[in-house]
Amino acid sequence: MKTPLFKGCGTALITPMHEDGSVNFAKLEELVDWQIREGVDALVICGTTGEAPTLEDDEHIECINVAVQAAAKRVPVIAGTGSNYTDHAVMMSHRAEKVGADGLLMVTPYYNKTTQQGLVKHYKYIADRVNLPIILYNVPSRTGVGFTAASYEALADHPMINGIKEASGNFTLIAETFAKCEDKLYMWSGNDDQTIPIMSLGGLGVISVASNLAPKLVADMCRKALEGDMAGAAKMQKDYFRLFNDLFIEVNPMPIKAAMNMAGFNVGPARLPLCELTPASEKKLRETLVHYGFVQA
Repeated sequence: MKTPLFKGCGTALITPMHEDGSVNFAKLEELVDWQIREGVDALVICGTTGEAPTLEDDEHIECINVAVQAAAKRVPVIAGTGSNYTDHAVMMSHRAEKVGADGLLMVTPYYNKTTQQGLVKHYKYIADRVNLPIILYNVPSRTGVGFTAASYEALADHPMINGIKEASGNFTLIAETFAKCEDKLYMWSGNDDQTIPIMSLGGLGVISVASNLAPKLVADMCRKALEGDMAGAAKMQKDYFRLFNDLFIEVNPMPIKAAMNMAGFNVGPARLPLCELTPASEKKLRETLVHYGFVQA
């Protein structure tokens, strides 16, 4: 049986920027250390929330390197290395391995898309050429292509494919995947508002946006579920629905960066084409942060 890369809360870490748009590596070190001290179980660097599509390859790898060094083996560091060009994904994965990443997050090919046959061939090609465990990342709302349960099943036996970050929101797919793959593929929620429902079916936690701001909260919620207190975990899921929802009031990671800046973390702007929130969204998000005590009124 495969060993899961982690159980519980893995933060999909933002990439902090200076006001001129350059990466703030010193702030990234601070965030990594704070996240671990707050109790998260893993860190995912250079994913969607980390603005990976706007990072040049060298910046991308340096972000992974800084996170690995700052984490110092206290928690696993999982590097986003997916691409819509298969050989580029392999190359970035090799570079991530060289700087010490513990695993890979591999988004489905975007824009050029592919068939289900192409998806399976893409991931098998990569998995045959890397030495780190892979988490498949299913987010069809962004990529335009998603897995079927049959494709998950076709990949489940590969020793380098560890599990799935499921952000499709399709619970029929999720339930069918658990039924077909059982313990051959682990699963983590890719949506903060669906963490406990997925864990109730057998998921191991979440790769979370909200935990950038509230790492202890999300880690505690996952811990309750893993320890069998599903009622307590479900109560937290419901109590914080407004926060989880409003952190997606506009395109991720614009709201989480805005929220962290409001809360005093000074993580800087997002890179174009991402931008600041509209005044109406900023007002609503601030009201939510005040409601939960992250920002003073």
